[in-house]
Amino acid sequence: MSTLLYWLKKLLPRPLVRLLRPPYHWLWAWVSHLRYGNASQHLTVIGVTGTKGKSTVTELIAAILRANGHSVASLSTIQFTYGAETERNLYKMTQPGRWFTQRFFHTAVAKGCTHAVVELTSEGVLQSRHRFIELDALVFTNLTPEHIESHGSFAKYKAAKLEIAHQLERSKKRPRYIVANADSEHGADFLRAAVEHQLPYSLTDLKLYTLQRDGVSLIFTDGDEERTIRVPLIGTFNVANALAAITLTQALGVSLPTIEKALRDLPPIHGRVEPFSADLPDGRHVTAIVDYAHTPDSLTQLYEAFKDYPIVGVLGNTGGGRDTWKRPEMGAIAERYCQEIILTNEDPYDENPRQIVEAMRAGMSDDANAEIIMDRRTAIATALERCPAGGYVLVSGKGTDPYIMGPHNTKEPWSDAAVVTAELTRLAAGG
Repeated sequence: MSTLLYWLKKLLPRPLVRLLRPPYHWLWAWVSHLRYGNASQHLTVIGVTGTKGKSTVTELIAAILRANGHSVASLSTIQFTYGAETERNLYKMTQPGRWFTQRFFHTAVAKGCTHAVVELTSEGVLQSRHRFIELDALVFTNLTPEHIESHGSFAKYKAAKLEIAHQLERSKKRPRYIVANADSEHGADFLRAAVEHQLPYSLTDLKLYTLQRDGVSLIFTDGDEERTIRVPLIGTFNVANALAAITLTQALGVSLPTIEKALRDLPPIHGRVEPFSADLPDGRHVTAIVDYAHTPDSLTQLYEAFKDYPIVGVLGNTGGGRDTWKRPEMGAIAERYCQEIILTNEDPYDENPRQIVEAMRAGMSDDANAEIIMDRRTAIATALERCPAGGYVLVSGKGTDPYIMGPHNTKEPWSDAAVVTAELTRLAAGG
């Protein structure tokens, strides 16, 4: 398929290629769903879309459904699961492709899964990866500017997200559910989907929520009783993510006590405000957080979650050649929250990595406490060494990304979590 598209691009005029691209992608989506027997019709399929929070909400929903006794498959930026089997997502894309997606549903059915929770993206819509998925439900988290170069404008980016809601409308399943964040100015547009159940959620639905250093607590009114649900995730954004998962799973018939237990026992979500810590010989207890935050809004929310503590920020910028507008803005946000900033390489692709980092530095004042260390391992190690007692090192941008992408699509195997773990171990041993 990719070879055919390559030769079409080489042999045909560019305007004709642009004209042929949509039907080309639609055709392969149709062929792949036929090849794998339209397997999504045999599963309860829940889609999750939005700019931020997709992976976390996907993992939360899957955990709750498993606690309710279901065999669940999941497809996310982090991993692919089939019941108890887990496979790390090494593709550097959320939805690897039409054939992969349809094969995922086919494999899920073959392995006895009853439910599937899948992240659905605007980039996937451009290639018809959402097509021919028989959805039962869709969760919308939020919408902020991203992928503007590939879509052409924020309006087109939003339209791509709404196309996923239209796919829900096209589904033959009954009943269908749309769950949308009413605190987002765009939530109402998703709630207009012509399906049987429109379910808004809002932080105002909670009687109270509290933020702790190691989690959040949500207080619900359950009939005449108050019920507190504790979730071992950090930040207000994760209150919203938990509320999205709770709203959807309650609509599917999962009881609040089951939801409470599933969220209380939730394991760490890799690359999403994932904590690592160690006691150092000098008496400091150092904690590092690895997170995927790669937009101005998500970076702000990450820093807000730790604003009461000293922050050493390790900051790159996702993807050379894309979303260049955000670079100085990301730098300015880091200066606003961080006691110290280390700017470093992330995924330069064919762009000069130093140029990307300098663009972030340009968003800061001249007297910002910022240093450029291009080697990402050295940057992380330096941040951990300099972290003050009671502070946090926030390593943002890559999350679970498995590679640093260089020129001509070269790949350097990478794991922020593994590097943080190794460097903390070294420091704890007196290295």
